[in-house]
Amino acid sequence: MSLVALIDYGSGNLRSAEKALARAAEERGISAQIAVTSDPAVAAKAGRIVLPGVGAFADCMGGLTALPGMVEALREAVLVKKVPFLGICVGMQLMASVGREFGDHKGLNWISGEVIRMVPADPDLKIPHMGWNELRLLKPHPVLEGLENGVHAYFVHSFMFRAADKSHLLATTEYGGTVAAVVGRENIIGTQFHPEKSQATGLTLLGNFLTWTP
Repeated sequence: MSLVALIDYGSGNLRSAEKALARAAEERGISAQIAVTSDPAVAAKAGRIVLPGVGAFADCMGGLTALPGMVEALREAVLVKKVPFLGICVGMQLMASVGREFGDHKGLNWISGEVIRMVPADPDLKIPHMGWNELRLLKPHPVLEGLENGVHAYFVHSFMFRAADKSHLLATTEYGGTVAAVVGRENIIGTQFHPEKSQATGLTLLGNFLTWTP
């Protein structure tokens, strides 16, 4: 049975994410243990890691670093052992070099870039960007397999990831301008939208992640 560590650092829709991962595993016939955990030892031995996130960048980064040994365990697992990793919403944003919400705050720096405030070109568009929006897939990726251009996903965010290297941008959406929807490199992928709230789109993506061998 594969161990999937869903990191609990006080910021994330853990119950919904746990249920969605379990359902995706069941639909694919995958034997997986979804472990909601704040224990770095569990993260260190997991076959896959999911980092959710809801709230402000600095608060989320602070919550993660407040867990003794967790950032170090994640870096060892993801960057050294190349364990498949999925960041969701702010969990994706934390992979950036810096977050610019309420000042500048260091991120994990796993994918070079910055997290900046959304300023739609159309002043009638409200922030936060909340609700269903279309995905534009920029390049093939195993975790996006089975999804078509224009498929809808559910977003809730006020800040967006701006990747320094455009090759790390896998999918976008439009909201008064182009917004990063999926970023990734090597064994790392992140979604700005919430797959656990995105119905069939989300279950397809999560199922792909659970079978992904980078």
